[in-house]
Amino acid sequence: SPAEASAMKLSPLAHQADAHDDGAWAVAWCKSSDGDDLLLTGSVDESVRSWRATGDGLEMVHEYQGHSLGVVSLAASPDGATVASSALDSQIRVWDARTHETRVIIACPPAENWHVAFVPNSPDTLLVAGGASKSVKLYDVSSDTVKAGTERGVLALPNTANETSETSSRFAQSVAVSDDGKLIACGAADGAVAIFDAVTSKFLHFLEGHNAPVRGLAFAPDNKTLYTACDDGHCHAYDAANKSLLDALPGHKGWVLGVACARDGFGVATCGADAAVKLWDVRSTSQAEKCAQTASAQTEAVWGVAFSPSDDKLASASDDKSVAVYQYVP
Repeated sequence: SPAEASAMKLSPLAHQADAHDDGAWAVAWCKSSDGDDLLLTGSVDESVRSWRATGDGLEMVHEYQGHSLGVVSLAASPDGATVASSALDSQIRVWDARTHETRVIIACPPAENWHVAFVPNSPDTLLVAGGASKSVKLYDVSSDTVKAGTERGVLALPNTANETSETSSRFAQSVAVSDDGKLIACGAADGAVAIFDAVTSKFLHFLEGHNAPVRGLAFAPDNKTLYTACDDGHCHAYDAANKSLLDALPGHKGWVLGVACARDGFGVATCGADAAVKLWDVRSTSQAEKCAQTASAQTEAVWGVAFSPSDDKLASASDDKSVAVYQYVP
């Protein structure tokens, strides 16, 4: 078939059927003290677990507890040593991935913490998609006992010409930052994708094209291409700096819930409510050949996908409580 023209593929490595006691909603990777890639998963069961891939399965390294409601997002600092989790209990918890000690607990106003992301060139700064605050919030997550947990800034999502802040449904759900730390993107429930200058904190522009919740965002390694995951069933590729739509990746049957970019800049993974994980080879000039593979190891909605720091694995977390890990072959 034309879809086999790309050599890019995912090979199943591990499938942990009951990785959690309830649906798995978040996935990320960090680094162990000996430099290994560790998988992190967060769940409706209120826990965050770290895993090491072994042979044909996953071995649990640590269970991190402290949240009192489901975990919606996980992020690791660029060096993989610090992890942040955001949950429905309005808390963001930050801990050391090696000692498992809690560093900071940020108590957010109700419904004002969704996705989280670390700033690459400022690892003591955590970006938070601020939900009902209709903004991105920047928090201090340093080891400074006085400053840790305090707000460093707010990037407000502007209203469009015909709305007021009361009428807008610009609930901030997703956040991403470019690898060079210069651009911040925020996706909202009304389909808005806002781009900010991370250095000056200025709002630059909206990216047009979605009219439904944008639940996932990922910058490519080129620091300008932004991929979106939206409930309209599409993943869009934008030139975030010049606000042009570069490409659309259709194919999921239903909501697209997550998106991730490989560090090689060629592979993009999406996941959706259709329980599928799709691998896209963005080098392909033919639309029919862009989808290199569709993996369906899980039976319910796949909420998140993440490439490992060494760029050789892809993990996905599903509502069916399972976690799947694939070998990524570019």
